[in-house]
Amino acid sequence: MSTTHDFESKALDLSELLASVVEKTGGSVVQVSARRGIGSSGVVWSADGVVVAADHNIQREEDITLGLPDGSTVPARVVGRDSSTDIAVLRAEASGLAVPEWADLAAVKVGHLALGILRPGRSVRATFGIVSAVGEDWRTPGGGKLDRYVQTDLDILKGFSGSLVVDVRGHALGLGTAGLLRGHAMVVPSMTLKRVVESLLEHGRIPRGQLGVGLMPLRLPASLEESTGQATGLMVVLVQPGSSAEAAGVLLGDILISLDGHPVSDLSQLHSLLGQDRVGSPVVLHLIRAGEAKTVEVMVQAK
Repeated sequence: MSTTHDFESKALDLSELLASVVEKTGGSVVQVSARRGIGSSGVVWSADGVVVAADHNIQREEDITLGLPDGSTVPARVVGRDSSTDIAVLRAEASGLAVPEWADLAAVKVGHLALGILRPGRSVRATFGIVSAVGEDWRTPGGGKLDRYVQTDLDILKGFSGSLVVDVRGHALGLGTAGLLRGHAMVVPSMTLKRVVESLLEHGRIPRGQLGVGLMPLRLPASLEESTGQATGLMVVLVQPGSSAEAAGVLLGDILISLDGHPVSDLSQLHSLLGQDRVGSPVVLHLIRAGEAKTVEVMVQAK
């Protein structure tokens, strides 16, 4: 009997804890109306009206409104957006908004409990689960960089993208989104949010890296396919005058095989390797020139 009573007591304690976390953090989540017929969520970034939302939910640049926790509705505008990390920054004429308390993601482990706090309509909603995967920094399919890979098993409810994902203390892990990996409830971690949001607030965009060359996919001859271990490369068809590629000695007809040891067989792979964090840094290009392997170092320029 005492065992049953203890279990019920602990279950009630957990239930009350979760409810208190939702109550504590719900004031930092707003409703975002920026697509026809579907409400989504956003997270308060600053008390003076800056809100972070999921970029894929922002389907118009005008007539955007935010539903605040107090029930009022205010207009908002897009400050900047970055599809590669699924982050959009909105600004509204508002003040006194509740900013979440951000967690230290270094302490997050697989199996830790997590809640998704969302507001697709006027009222707050929640989904409950665990952190299902944690890893090092991760390059998204769109070429953006997340400073830590955090995946959860939270239900992807209507309005989940743009939600606030928190731990059981109510500390925010990051922005919830289903827009980076289809069918997966990912978390854009707090440190990535800080980096991207600050850049968007300052510049309105995220600087992208470029080498100063024009490239086209090329099927490799059988001998090169065997020696390089890949079927295609990228042939240089243009070298921009004054570019870092020209300064490094890249020539028309060179075939790019890899960048910093990462195979490159199509343009999307190259773009994913030339994110914001590479601008101003050197990269090593592995080329095939006249059938011979050649290595050159090129400084990544801002696009």
